[in-house]
Amino acid sequence: MTDMLADAPYGVLTEPATLTIVRVLPGPIERVWSYIIDGALRRQWLAAGAMEEKVGAPVTLTWRNDELTDPPGERPEGMGAEHSMTCEVIEIDPPRKLVISWGSTGGVTFTLSEKGDEVLLTLVHKRVEDPAVLLNVSAGWHAHVDVLEAKLRGTAAKPHWDNWAQLRTAYAERFAR
Repeated sequence: MTDMLADAPYGVLTEPATLTIVRVLPGPIERVWSYIIDGALRRQWLAAGAMEEKVGAPVTLTWRNDELTDPPGERPEGMGAEHSMTCEVIEIDPPRKLVISWGSTGGVTFTLSEKGDEVLLTLVHKRVEDPAVLLNVSAGWHAHVDVLEAKLRGTAAKPHWDNWAQLRTAYAERFAR
């Protein structure tokens, strides 16, 4: 974990097709948890969608990335203004852990742990087998967590799409090593 914190804010491949991002966020833990669970708060940094806090509950996530930052930056070619995906709650232990399915991948785990007044967020996205998708997912999660951190700190985030494009280039270089 110490090595991953040294790489922060960048995610690392903890297995060939598994991305892990570790970020220290301002607490308390219940506040960070609400930004993961509550659809109205999650919409501000990731994707909208009501989430019932029980195993087996479906969750339809709807991304509107142009609305995350003002300005949003230049949306890359091929990226739509809106995208939706239905997931399922696989495991939940409020306010510490949420595991949800994620398309054809091995799912996403959000783990929160208290570190004094701060919260350690560990995000793990498993089995993203296609290298091009892994690159987009890595830049995407990083950019979205940047927005979350800015919201929690009360600061302005970089324009989302510009940040995503810069991060995609940086992850391509990092993964090539």
